[in-house]
Amino acid sequence: MSEYVDYLNEVFAEFGPIAARRMFGGHGIYHAGLMFGLVADDTLYLKVDDLSRPAFEARDLPAFEFPQRGRIVRMSYHLAPEEIHDDPALAADWARRAFEAALRSAQR
Repeated sequence: MSEYVDYLNEVFAEFGPIAARRMFGGHGIYHAGLMFGLVADDTLYLKVDDLSRPAFEARDLPAFEFPQRGRIVRMSYHLAPEEIHDDPALAADWARRAFEAALRSAQR
């Protein structure tokens, strides 16, 4: 585990317990068995869907993208606001938003 991933336990303490699992050179961030976050290169991205995406886009928080077979793949995770690292209540709010998107996605 990276120090940054370990640190996310503090960031999301007000939200609730999280777990991290290694995946594709990064980590998936889970709560109650659902992945609501993604860490790549010590950068946090949060799960989005059609309901939550406007809040991320309004703040110009880009989607996580990576190259694959000559094209760019865009995932349903957007960059987390930087200020959540210093504000536990704000971190909990954004985590809830991402977790709710993960719940809606799991219901489909």
